[in-house]
Amino acid sequence: MRFFDCKSKEVINVKDCKRLGYVSDIDFCPERGEIQSFIVPGPPKYLGCIGREKDYVIPFSCVKQIGPDLILVDIEVDKNPKKEATDR
Repeated sequence: MRFFDCKSKEVINVKDCKRLGYVSDIDFCPERGEIQSFIVPGPPKYLGCIGREKDYVIPFSCVKQIGPDLILVDIEVDKNPKKEATDR
């Protein structure tokens, strides 16, 4: 799978069935040749005029399935302003 293929996939959290968005970047380890995490832009603040919340950083260990259109992840997103996804 290429990075371009990941960018066209929507990320869905299976814990609460919410759409997180589309993959904007990946964290890749060239020494081991593996993806460490997917990065999804956070939700917009106040109608998108002020900017965005922090990005979701989703560890690859939280990815449950990669399909033709979707990437299913199992993460907990805290309700605080910091939107780091955690593996719990």
